[in-house]
Amino acid sequence: MTASRHFTALLLATVLALLAAGCARLPPRGELPPEHALPVTEGAALDRAFAPALQQHPGESGFRLVPDGVEAFALRGLSARAAERSLDVQYYIWHDDITGWVLARELVRAADRGVRVRLLLDDMDARANNFALAGLDAHPNIEVRLFNPFASRKGAARKGWELMTGFSRINHRMHNKAWIADNRLAVTGGRNIGDEYFSASDEVNFVDTDFAVAGPAVAELSAAFDRYWNSAAVWPVAALSPELVTPETLATLRARGEDHAREVAASPWVQSLGDNEAFQRVREGRLEFQWTPRWQVWADDPLKAMKAPDPMARSTVLRGFTQAMQETRSKITLISPYFVPGPAGSDGLVGAVRQGRRVSILTNSLAANDVAAVHGGYSKYRERLVDGGVALWELKPSPAQSADHSLFGSSGASLHTKAAVLDEDTVFVGSFNLDPRSVSLNCEQGVLATHPALATELSALFARMTDGEHAWRVGRDANGKLQWSDGTRTEHRDPDASTSRRFTAWLLRWLPFDAQL
Repeated sequence: MTASRHFTALLLATVLALLAAGCARLPPRGELPPEHALPVTEGAALDRAFAPALQQHPGESGFRLVPDGVEAFALRGLSARAAERSLDVQYYIWHDDITGWVLARELVRAADRGVRVRLLLDDMDARANNFALAGLDAHPNIEVRLFNPFASRKGAARKGWELMTGFSRINHRMHNKAWIADNRLAVTGGRNIGDEYFSASDEVNFVDTDFAVAGPAVAELSAAFDRYWNSAAVWPVAALSPELVTPETLATLRARGEDHAREVAASPWVQSLGDNEAFQRVREGRLEFQWTPRWQVWADDPLKAMKAPDPMARSTVLRGFTQAMQETRSKITLISPYFVPGPAGSDGLVGAVRQGRRVSILTNSLAANDVAAVHGGYSKYRERLVDGGVALWELKPSPAQSADHSLFGSSGASLHTKAAVLDEDTVFVGSFNLDPRSVSLNCEQGVLATHPALATELSALFARMTDGEHAWRVGRDANGKLQWSDGTRTEHRDPDASTSRRFTAWLLRWLPFDAQL
């Protein structure tokens, strides 16, 4: 065969493969009887751990802010180790790295002890780990389900083709995050599973925040998990890849894990845990929760994409959060890494300032933002906010000069926290970004809790993140030109960003992509 004919044959085979992928259909889900969170008892370790506080605070729920990456990791790993009944775990991203591997191993170890494990992942990231997920699903005490999955289970070209041919479906993702142990302790908020979420990356770590939750609010988070688990938008991995859900796959996965264990144990980050105060605090149970009868759990409908086009009708989280902001009296403090308020959102924030409320916002600078397109969308509204009296800060990309490693890690930083302080007593923590994607396209979740100590703590965290060492204050100079200042240095264009990155953000600013951001 000549080279040209060989190329033609290869091209034809590729096109046929892509067409086949494009025509791929999801398999039947099969009969899936409704499953629900296991009821609490009084005999397990986590039952005993929270019993005294629950007796002292009848009808109330306990909340703890978790900005420390190591503490966030320890809460998940050690609660899995303590679990005796169930682990319900729901994430948008689960990386195959050190922290992802360690937490997956804890799920397997719990299942080996007889704990029921339900793992629910969004398929945009999970598809790359299809073999491992099938292996986990082969365990008799683990079931894995995927939200809005791809029909094709391997191959970048097939994934790309399916994205193009099925974009209207694939474009809707599950962004929720929840880790629920024995229906007694839940961890929810901004973090996915991966090194950069737990201050374990050697490159860039996310500045993120979770809520640790105890008491009746855990039951509501479990109910939200059940709603997704039983949703028609979710497929069992066994229906998608039945040929891989076998004892042999699980055995291969275990063997790989044994080989990987020594490498993980030798990593500097894992070795540092033994001397880490946050890790010891969780292990010894020295965690202070703030207890309150005033809290709300919001979770979007898993079939949100099929609801009315009106954003308020479509998003439960947006409705709840908007009402909470409208009810504020004196202060709105927002932390949002991907911040694209749009005309209506910008007008609402400026209107709050006109009504006498102080509005403060922290988002990523262009140099710190991992999605330049989002920054392009945000920059359209930056001047309107500044001119309307909104106090606006942008996080710097690197806190290398800072000794505050618990918050910013030891390398570069990018904001990932989605949180708010409303007045002097109410705090929101969730997965919800203030952008069109969170409003209309992705499923989201959030928790609102009212307690002055929580508001004081998150306000202090905001103050640390917005000091001149860590963030730029955006404003106008004496000539009315937009400026960025940290108290010692002033810039008149996006600071610390390369020329190419500035150009990319500028170009994307003028393209009609806002609805996808």
